Amino acid sequence: MSSDRESGMRAVKSAARTVDLLELLATRQNRPARLRELSEALGAPRSSVYALIRTLVERGWVRADPTGTQYSIGIRALLAGTTYLDTDPYLRIVQPQITDLSAALDETIHFGRIDRGDIVYLATKESTKYIRPFSRIGRRLPAFSTAMGKALLAERLDTGIDAHVPREPAPLTPNTLVDHDALIRDLELTRTRGYAIDDEENYVGVKCFGFALRYSSPATDAISCSVPAASLDESRQEEIVAALEQTRLAIERMAPVDLTATPELGRGI
Repeated sequence: MSSDRESGMRAVKSAARTVDLLELLATRQNRPARLRELSEALGAPRSSVYALIRTLVERGWVRADPTGTQYSIGIRALLAGTTYLDTDPYLRIVQPQITDLSAALDETIHFGRIDRGDIVYLATKESTKYIRPFSRIGRRLPAFSTAMGKALLAERLDTGIDAHVPREPAPLTPNTLVDHDALIRDLELTRTRGYAIDDEENYVGVKCFGFALRYSSPATDAISCSVPAASLDESRQEEIVAALEQTRLAIERMAPVDLTATPELGRGI
């Protein structure tokens, strides 16, 4: 959630609280929240939060369960999300490229964008070898533990990564790099190597390789390939990395370049 200090401007309190509430519900995904939980998380009186919720329920931005005591994100939020995807100038270029790459490798390929400390998944093409019961579009993962995120953090080493990494990172697996010095060393290696590696740092048993897309400065977007670690050997890794790099170059050749303005999901990019 954003703060007034990020922009140097005074926030409109009711608008800020509305955004904070919607973002809070969105991060809970399929876990509805009670009024007490929302009030405590927002640090606001229950009466104020309840009045806000009732307005958002009436407008379709928040959904109430049949008892009217538990709340989750509403269907109107989908309109904002799909409009963002439909109008993004890069997604329409990236989508066919990652589709072709996934078909060539029969592996899962992702396209994501950094938003503060997270990577947001904007497109995924799944491998035919693994069936997932849910869509990853719109999902968020910590930038410091993902291949896409680390590829983009490496682009920011000279200007600093503090805005994108928690002060006390929580490990997602035993392999997650939570020590600051170890993470910096890994990012320096990423910059030298030209791509990032998530070595089972998000999910045990899954390895991922990621490349930053440098059509904006600093880069805000990246692509990656997720592979079961058990199916990887050195030659297969080299094949995946080479194919990813060729796709990166193809995307960068076709993408509109704007060095003065970068695509944003929110402040803090």
